[in-house]
Order: sequence, then C-alpha cells, then structure tokens
Amino acid sequence: MSVPIQPLADYVVATAEEAETKTKSGLYVPESAKEKPKTSKVVAVGKEVKNVKVGDRIVYGGYTTTEVKVDGVEYQLIKEENIYATVK
Repeated sequence: MSVPIQPLADYVVATAEEAETKTKSGLYVPESAKEKPKTSKVVAVGKEVKNVKVGDRIVYGGYTTTEVKVDGVEYQLIKEENIYATVK
C-alpha cells in the first residue's frame, strides 16, 4: 500500500482501527456511545523513529494526534514519544 504522506523526523503515520460495534456479551453499541479507538496500524515512519516499524499496531495518547484526510483516507500523525506500546 502506497502512503501519500511521508512523515518527517520522529513522526509516525498510522490508520485508526475500527471501534467495536458489539460488546463481548453480544450487545450492539450505538454510534454515539462508541469510544474512539486508541490503537492504530503504522503505515509510514520518519527517519528518526527507532522503536516502531511499518505494520506495527500501536497504543498512543488520546489527544496527541493530528488527523489528516488524503484521497478519502483518514491518517493520524503521531510523535514517537506519544506512542505508549505496541500490540501483538
């Protein structure tokens, strides 16, 4: 997948994962009650990024992203220091 955004320095470009539409017990969650996901998939990394790579799933701080829409796709720009963990 070609990404139209090339991050600079220690920034990561990621795409958000979809919010759950159903609880583990089988209840459907209405759109207004869905929690914004805090995990994303990395699609590009800047040259100074050391701890994550393209394809990693990451957990990041809730209000630490810049959201950009390019060609109908929403991307997040996240500074590496605001990434808390990778998810296996």
